Amino acid sequence: SFLQRTLERLPSTQSLKLTAEEAAPVAVVAIQRYLSEPTEGQQLDSYSYDVTITDGVWRAKCFLHPSLNHLVHRNTLRTGTDVSVRQCSFVYNERRLGHGYICIEKVESSAETSSLLPRINNPSSLPMLVSRKHYLSLWNNDDPEGDMWISGSASPDPVLDVSKVTLLSSLESSFRASWKPLPLLVKIIHKSRLRYYGKFGLKIDYPFQTYFEVADQSGTMSLVLWNELCPEYYLRMNVGAVLYLQNYTLKQSYSNRSRPQMDHHRMKNFTSVEICLNPRNPAAVITVVSPKSVLPQWGLPEVSYQFTARSELEKISNGSACDVIGLVTFVGRVERVRSKGNKAPEKYWTYRWVHSVDGTSDRPFILELFSSSQPEIFNQICPMTYLVCTQMRVCQVEGSLPYLTSSCETEIFITGYHKGQPYVSDPRVKSFIQWTKTLKDNVVLQKTAVGGHYCYPPPPRRFSQSATDTSGQVPLVAASDLKRELESLQYREHKKLAIQGEIAAIRYRNDPKKGRSVFSVMVTKEIVKDVCCCSFQVSNEPQDYSSDTHKDPADCLMSPSSDRSKANTRKRTNQLRRLKYKNTKEREEQEEEESASAYEQQECQGPRCNVCVPLDSVASSWESSSWSKQREEITEHLRHGGLHQDSVSRRFTFDEKSALLRWSNLQPTRWTPQAAAAAAPPHTPSPGHYQLTILGINKQIAVDAAFLPVVRADDPRAVGLSQDPHDNSMLSCLSSGFLCPLRRFGCLLAEEILATARGLENTHVVCVLELCQLGGDKVEVLINKVYRVMDVTLDSAS
Repeated sequence: SFLQRTLERLPSTQSLKLTAEEAAPVAVVAIQRYLSEPTEGQQLDSYSYDVTITDGVWRAKCFLHPSLNHLVHRNTLRTGTDVSVRQCSFVYNERRLGHGYICIEKVESSAETSSLLPRINNPSSLPMLVSRKHYLSLWNNDDPEGDMWISGSASPDPVLDVSKVTLLSSLESSFRASWKPLPLLVKIIHKSRLRYYGKFGLKIDYPFQTYFEVADQSGTMSLVLWNELCPEYYLRMNVGAVLYLQNYTLKQSYSNRSRPQMDHHRMKNFTSVEICLNPRNPAAVITVVSPKSVLPQWGLPEVSYQFTARSELEKISNGSACDVIGLVTFVGRVERVRSKGNKAPEKYWTYRWVHSVDGTSDRPFILELFSSSQPEIFNQICPMTYLVCTQMRVCQVEGSLPYLTSSCETEIFITGYHKGQPYVSDPRVKSFIQWTKTLKDNVVLQKTAVGGHYCYPPPPRRFSQSATDTSGQVPLVAASDLKRELESLQYREHKKLAIQGEIAAIRYRNDPKKGRSVFSVMVTKEIVKDVCCCSFQVSNEPQDYSSDTHKDPADCLMSPSSDRSKANTRKRTNQLRRLKYKNTKEREEQEEEESASAYEQQECQGPRCNVCVPLDSVASSWESSSWSKQREEITEHLRHGGLHQDSVSRRFTFDEKSALLRWSNLQPTRWTPQAAAAAAPPHTPSPGHYQLTILGINKQIAVDAAFLPVVRADDPRAVGLSQDPHDNSMLSCLSSGFLCPLRRFGCLLAEEILATARGLENTHVVCVLELCQLGGDKVEVLINKVYRVMDVTLDSAS
C-alpha cells in the first residue's frame, strides 16, 4: 500500500517531510471541513479541510495545508477524482501523546474522474489511518453533517408521569433562579434550521443551536436546543412531535432572533421567557413520545397551516408568511451567497430557485429556497414532484410578479417525505391532489426545466445609487476592482454588481461543437400557422398545465446568414404567415404528410422543433470606431465572457434524473458509487449568445460578458419579465433582457440586431453583471441589464 509505506516512512525522516517527483495516484474519497484552530500570528483561513484519500488498500484522512485551501474553494480538488500527492509531511499533535496526521503540502490533479474508485467495491470498508470526530457541511454551516446526527425513532417510551406536568402559561410567572421546574408536555408546531455559532477560541465541542415553537392547551412558547443535544435530537424533533421535558431551564427571550408568524394558530403567545435544553448544568431529559402513545386527554393542539393559492398571492401584503403546495416545473442550480455579516468565520448560504404550479393560476409560484437543514430533501427537488414549503415570506416586487423567499423557520417536503406530516389532512392540500389527477405527465414534462443561470427579480427600470438606503441596491464597483471580485469568488458563489463605461465591441457566438447555428428558420412547406417561431412572445403567463398544447418551435433569435438567405427566409416566412387551416383534422393530416417528406432528413437545430432547416453560421460582430485604438491602450482585459454548459437550463427527463440532479447540485462531500453512476448529462449545443466587451469609464480596463436574451416563452427566465414592447435594437434588448414579440415582422436574425449596435457608439452605460464561480477556472459573467445614463437616479446625499 502506497499510503501505508508513506505513513511508515514519514515519522522516520529527519525533517518529517517527503517529496515525490512521481507518486502513485490516489483517489479522493471525501473532503470534510471544520473550524480552524486558533494559531499564533495571522489566521490564514477561517476553516480547515481534511481530505480522505485511498490507494485501493488503505484510506488516510490527511490535513490539507492552508495554502491549498483555494483548491477546495474553487472545487478544483473534489471528490471522485484521482490526484498525485507530490509533497507531504507528518505533524504530531503536541497536546496529545501518540497522535499525529499526514499533511498534504503539494498535490496535482491526475484525471477528471477517478480510474481507481470504480475498482473498489466499498471504499468505506478500507482501514482508516487517522480520524476526527466532528465536521461541518462542506458548503454551508446549516446542514447536519456526519453519522453523529442521530435520526429515526427513539427506543420504546418509558412510563410517563403526566399527573404533575405544568402548563406553559405558568412559566412566565415562575421565572426565578430557585424554581425547580415541573415536567412539560408539549407539541412542536414550528422548527427552525440549525445555527452554527462556532468561532475561534470557543471551547465548545458542538457549538450548535436551534429553536422550536411548542404548544400546549394554554398557548405557545419558544424552546431552544443547545450544543451536543442538537446532533442527538434535532432530526427526531419534528413538527407534530410530542415532547416530555424534564430538567429544563428558563431564560429571558432573545429579542433579536426571527420568529415564525403564528396568528393563524389562534393561541396565546408567551414571549417573555423561553425554555432551554442544555447538555449539562443541568442535563435536560428529553423524551420524544411516539405517536401511538399520545393520548387525546392531554389536550394538545393540532398543528395549523395557512396554505395560500397562487391566485391569492398578489393580494397578500409584503413580508407576510404563508405555506404553499405545488407541482414543481423548474429547479435551478444550487448556488451560494456570502453572508452579509462577513465576519470571521465566513459563512455562506446555499439556495436555489424553484417554480411550482397549483392549478389556480396560469402563473407559477417563484420560490427562493435557502437551505433549511434538510439536505436530503433540498438536493432531491426536481420537476414533477409535489413540493410543500412552510413559513415562506412574501416579497412583492414593483413591476414584476411577487415571489416567496424562505425564512429561518421554513421547512420543505417533496414526494416521498409527505407521509405522516400534519398538513396531509389540510383541505387545500387535498384540493391540490385532486387537481394533479387531471394532469398528463407527458404534457407537464414538456414544460419542465432544470439548472442554468437564473436570477430574480429583474432589475428595476431605473438604476439608483443611494448613500442612505443601500437595501436591495446593486453595488457599483470600479472596473479596477472587478478582477479582485472575480478572483475572490468561491465555488458556486453568486454575486451581482454594476460597472459603468461603454460597450466597445459585440460578437455573436454559437456553440463551437456544433459548427452550425442553434437558432434556425422555420421553412416548412405548408404546415405552420401561428406555431411559427416568430409568433412566440415573452409572457408572464405560462400556458395551462391541464391541457395538451402544440410543442414550441425553434427559437426566434436567428443566426447570421447571407443577404440572399435572409431574403429567401423572409419570403418563406411571409408565405407561411398567410397559410390558414380549416380545422384541426386538416392540420394533423398536413403534419403527418410532412413528417414523411424530405424535410425529415434535415438536421433540426431547435431544441424541440422537428421541422427546421439550419443556416450556416457566419461570423458576425460589431465594434465601436475607437475600439481598435483603445484596445492598444488598456492595461487589462478580463476575458470571462464565454457561455458555459452550466449557464443554460435543460429539459427534465426521468431517464436523466440522477445525472441532472448531480449536475445542478453542489459537489458532494463524499464519493459514492451511486453518484459516480450518475454521470454528467451529455454535452448539448448551447444557444447562440452575444459576447460583449465593456470598456471601463476611465478606459483602462475592459471586461467580456455574455448576453443570453430570453427568446422563448417557456424559458424559466421569461416568468415575471415585463411585456413592454421595444424595437429589438441591440440597446433595447440589453435593457429589457428579451426579444420583443415579432408577429408583424417575421423572424429576426442576429445580424439584424447587431446592425443596430451602432446606436451604442460612445454611449455611457451602467451594466449590471451576474457573476458565478462554476468550479475550477470556469467563471460565469453574464449581463443582466444595461442602463443608459438617463435611466440612472442619483441620491443627492451620494
